[in-house]
Amino acid sequence: MTATPHFTGDASPYGGGDPYADYRTADFPFTHHANLADRQLGAGVIAANDEFFAQRENLLVPEPAEFDPEHFGHKGKIMDGWETRRRRGASAGHPWPTAEDHDWALVRLGAPGVVRGIVVDTAHFRGNYPQAVSVEGASVPGSPSPEELLGDDVKWTTLVPRTAVGGHAANGFAVSVEQRFTHLRVNQHPDGGIARLRVHGEVVPDPEWLSVLGTFDVAALEYGGQVEDASNLFYSPATNTIQPGRSRKMDDGWETRRRRDQGNDWIRYQLVAQAEIRAVEIDTAYLKGNSAGWASVSVKDGEDGDWTEILPRTRLQPDTNHRFVLATVAVGTHARVDIFPDGGISRLRLFGSLTGEGSARLAARHQELGG
Repeated sequence: MTATPHFTGDASPYGGGDPYADYRTADFPFTHHANLADRQLGAGVIAANDEFFAQRENLLVPEPAEFDPEHFGHKGKIMDGWETRRRRGASAGHPWPTAEDHDWALVRLGAPGVVRGIVVDTAHFRGNYPQAVSVEGASVPGSPSPEELLGDDVKWTTLVPRTAVGGHAANGFAVSVEQRFTHLRVNQHPDGGIARLRVHGEVVPDPEWLSVLGTFDVAALEYGGQVEDASNLFYSPATNTIQPGRSRKMDDGWETRRRRDQGNDWIRYQLVAQAEIRAVEIDTAYLKGNSAGWASVSVKDGEDGDWTEILPRTRLQPDTNHRFVLATVAVGTHARVDIFPDGGISRLRLFGSLTGEGSARLAARHQELGG
């Protein structure tokens, strides 16, 4: 396995033209995992010790950071990120911040889970980025306040040790802590600005909550469903199909390139756990001239199980939510949707409940990860 690419040092001052032309980035090995800090899942930046120049909430904006060289306000240059004021020392004799001085922000993950990698993006912060960053994680039940999270009784685990970062760069960090986290504390040393934060990992749901729900979407990302693979990701990620809520625009679903052969496109999913599926929902919202023409759904039980079709190839309508009640209950751990011949769907919902075996395995993993 190759080392995660790492950036340090200033970027050149903005010289005009495309501000991303000299942006430093890389293909990080963990970004295929879901973003646990996605606002769509319910994530939020709930507190920060300082946000003088730019608000903490910008950290979780889904779009890339923007830069307007002419945009100034009463406090100075307005940046699309979280930016704190410059730290100063205690006296004229020692005007510099101490080695321990730092700024922090508390992030509630939208879905608790195991963190596999973190991207601290300093896009457009060329000379005003932090010298170093560190990230800690905690697992706290319920909906704790910032004051409760900062209490002495909360245990914080280091996910990213204090590490030098680069300006105007995507700074990626692989994480290898096998534990379930609900909150992160992002630290910048000693001060500066961060444009975006992405927290990639595997959702680990609360089995007690799922048990109370009874019937729910057993493929949903927020409960631990995952996309394993897809035939084509040309226009948008397949993970969109298991995001919460209905699609709000065309690129909020999954759309493939136009096929010029006799094949078809597909997505393969891993369900929350072994489940009994009773109903299927396929939504083509906002996909009008590019929705899939037909779709079928299959499931299999276990990695080595055989695929069984539970919804035969069925005509789909553009910009429409299609609902199907299954004649018999289907048991499985994995699902696959095939679309014909190409195009897209916005959401796939598989409604059912966990089997006894599925519930037991989910509870065991939750306990093993400290949930």
